[in-house]
Amino acid sequence: MTHTPSRTREVCALLTDGSTIRLRPACPEDRGSVLRLYDEMSADNLRSRFFAVSRRAGEQAADRVCEAARPGHRTLLAFQGDRLVGVAEYETTDDPAAAEIALAVADDFHHRGVGTLLLEHLVEVARENGIEAFTADVLADNHLIHRVFADLGLRVTRQYDGTTVRGVIRLAPDERYLSALDVRGRTADTASLQPLLRPRSLAVVGAGTRPGSVGRAVLHNLREAHFAGRLHAVNPHAHAVLRIPAYASVAELPQPPDLAVLAIPAAAVPEAADQCGRAGVGALVVVTSGLDARQTADLTAACRHWGMRLVGPNCLGIANTEEPVRMNATFAVTEPLPGTAGVAVQSGGVGIALLDGLAHLGIGISSFVSLGDKRDVSSNDMLQWWECDGRTELGLLHLESFGNPRAFSRTARRVARRMPLLTVDAGRSEAGRRAAASHTAAAATPTMTRRALFAQAGITATRTLGELLDAAALLHSQPLPAGGRVAVVSNAGGAGVLAADACADAGLTVPELPPDLVGELLAVLPGGAGAANPVDLTPAVSVQTVRECLDRIVRSAAVDAVLLALVPTALASAVGADLVTALTGPTPQEPAYLPFVVVRLDQTDRVRLLRTDDGRTVPSYGEPQSAARALCHAVERARWLARPEGGVPELAGVDSPRARALVEATLGKAPGGGWLDARETEQLFDCYAIPRLPQVCARTEQETVDAAARLAAPDGGVVVKAQGPGLVHKSDRGAVLLDLHGEQEVRAAYRDLTARLGAALTGVLVQPMAARGTELLAGVIQDEVFGALVVFGLGGTTSELLADHAARLAPLTDTDIRELLVAPRCAPLLFGYRGGPPADVGGLADLLARLSRMADDLPELAEAECNPVIARPDGITVVDARVRLLPRHARDPYLRRLP
Repeated sequence: MTHTPSRTREVCALLTDGSTIRLRPACPEDRGSVLRLYDEMSADNLRSRFFAVSRRAGEQAADRVCEAARPGHRTLLAFQGDRLVGVAEYETTDDPAAAEIALAVADDFHHRGVGTLLLEHLVEVARENGIEAFTADVLADNHLIHRVFADLGLRVTRQYDGTTVRGVIRLAPDERYLSALDVRGRTADTASLQPLLRPRSLAVVGAGTRPGSVGRAVLHNLREAHFAGRLHAVNPHAHAVLRIPAYASVAELPQPPDLAVLAIPAAAVPEAADQCGRAGVGALVVVTSGLDARQTADLTAACRHWGMRLVGPNCLGIANTEEPVRMNATFAVTEPLPGTAGVAVQSGGVGIALLDGLAHLGIGISSFVSLGDKRDVSSNDMLQWWECDGRTELGLLHLESFGNPRAFSRTARRVARRMPLLTVDAGRSEAGRRAAASHTAAAATPTMTRRALFAQAGITATRTLGELLDAAALLHSQPLPAGGRVAVVSNAGGAGVLAADACADAGLTVPELPPDLVGELLAVLPGGAGAANPVDLTPAVSVQTVRECLDRIVRSAAVDAVLLALVPTALASAVGADLVTALTGPTPQEPAYLPFVVVRLDQTDRVRLLRTDDGRTVPSYGEPQSAARALCHAVERARWLARPEGGVPELAGVDSPRARALVEATLGKAPGGGWLDARETEQLFDCYAIPRLPQVCARTEQETVDAAARLAAPDGGVVVKAQGPGLVHKSDRGAVLLDLHGEQEVRAAYRDLTARLGAALTGVLVQPMAARGTELLAGVIQDEVFGALVVFGLGGTTSELLADHAARLAPLTDTDIRELLVAPRCAPLLFGYRGGPPADVGGLADLLARLSRMADDLPELAEAECNPVIARPDGITVVDARVRLLPRHARDPYLRRLP
């Protein structure tokens, strides 16, 4: 087996009780700690580990565990604070693809997830080194380790032999393993956030006596919210702040608080964080801004060492309105109303705007977290908290980046099934992506990337904060529409036209109403009214007549939502609690009601909620465009919920371990990554059974001629492509010579490339001419914000010019693949456009699934491009393929660890 050094560095992760442990490889200096771990073990624990109660066995194990790194042996240690609490190791056997494992955990750390975390991280190290299975001999009555293996989520087989059991754990991860990681991660994450969001005691460090100071404002808000726990101020220059007792330091507090809010100068933050950790504080919120890189690193290190969760630095603070917590640890002016909307933002200014907007609407929050620089607690944490807190029914996000995009997408997809999730699609600058070096990278535009993430995850993405509040008002107050058909009802023809146009612009339909319904409406409406849709009520209509018309529209089932557009008249002024109650109440024949929105053109507010006496609400908008966009977002959410979740396709012929070994070997030679050569690319694509046009790499003129003679079909030509590390866009360099026939043309082509390209030419690739078909692009691009994207669309030399591409985040489900195939504008060409023959869509779906699997298997994959892919009725062929790797630092995106 080829040995590759472990890339595992010290990482932190959460145990099931929410506490933090540090994981790192063992080194010779750890021998004393390992020996102490075994010396302190109970007799039962020693027997389970060594099959006998032997202190000498512990000494031998400590010697082996802490010896210098060598091929085939790896050890990981788990520390809490400075104490060693667990050891996991593997040693390869005669079969280089298998390794024996051993696991030991301190007596008082059983049932807290230490062993499971060690195994998860040991699995990653083993997979990096080409190991496909762990084996372990375990006592039959060691129920604890049997449960650890069973709950891991990997495939385990057992063979019983008297008092021992031999277990074999297959290391290939699958959906069951990822689901098990999700459950363990969610359990640990929500437990770790308890001291942060449900603290029983809280201290504000830096609570000043000067009015206007940030710390004083936080303390004031906590007092005014009637925080239910013990509240302290830390100020060495005062005995009390705002009549709340003050202490000189955290160490002098009567008891260590669950949560400390730091509002002190940047230079003092790292030391204060360390003092909090020593005192036993459970979590930190750092509102201080302006920390430099060293101060930020020291702050993070202190939190990791002492096991404190961290919000910030550079944040507005946090709030939790639930009883009995009542915590407003922010310095915002607006006091959050209690309610069911969860809010997580990176920007403090955006947080203030959202709190103000929600308060204006009367929508209360369950919890609010300003993530700031997001050194620890992230949107992933908040999604999991909202999922489990028992209160949150609507999630609002404003994020500038996703620290672990694959984990975010996976978590959001699950949470969005339970509640609407909304975000602002603020976009990314093109300047940040100028490193894109190929067609595939250029195809993955920022807009496409964000749409892919949000569409797959079921997140409602709005363009502005105002639009976010528009959608929140509707989703908070109305049922989801069954479809996009809207009845526009107005007391003025012009207003109805504006509303109808706004609906069309938003992608909704305003269908003509059925003739029988039109007749019913005209029978009750005043003369001059129109009922085709938009329905023109005329200014003289009465409130009672409006009620009758809307009741008939609802009972007809001809539309999925109603938009009532009103201009200033007596009717408009009557749209208050009585009319809203009538409109939202059960109809005579239907127990449910359609989503209903009001547009009042004289309304100065962008959106408000009209309230009924029994507590129901209807959103009222100042412009029809706002109402239409909000309805459109509701329709999109309804469609997403009705969308089959699908599953990741099963693929034959995939050799993931070999692919991993190839990547490891390549990065062993070139740790900085870069483009693979043609032979390496071919080997990697072979691991995923991706069909390609035959090709031969040649380095001399005669080799080129010989290859052309072997590959050319009768009466067919060949293609000669220049190869070299700097030849990315070959067509632009004239490095692709097509349809060459006979020895003379091939020799002339080789000499031409040699003369023009000189030292840039390291060889040529010879291929037969591909049969004609639709030229497509399929590939993978690793986006720095969102992770791995599978890109699909029009290919060939005009790929970038026409920019007809779509993308979805890997891993693709079969539903994602179907949607991706029909997303580009060129999709009709694949399905028999204007009587033409359809392409092999099944072959294209299989190609996308294999590229998705490649991206999922290999976090080091920067991009993989298949361009062109020739699609014909009888199959597909990848004509040209290239692969670029990231430097050797990519990690398993699903492995549980803190940032």
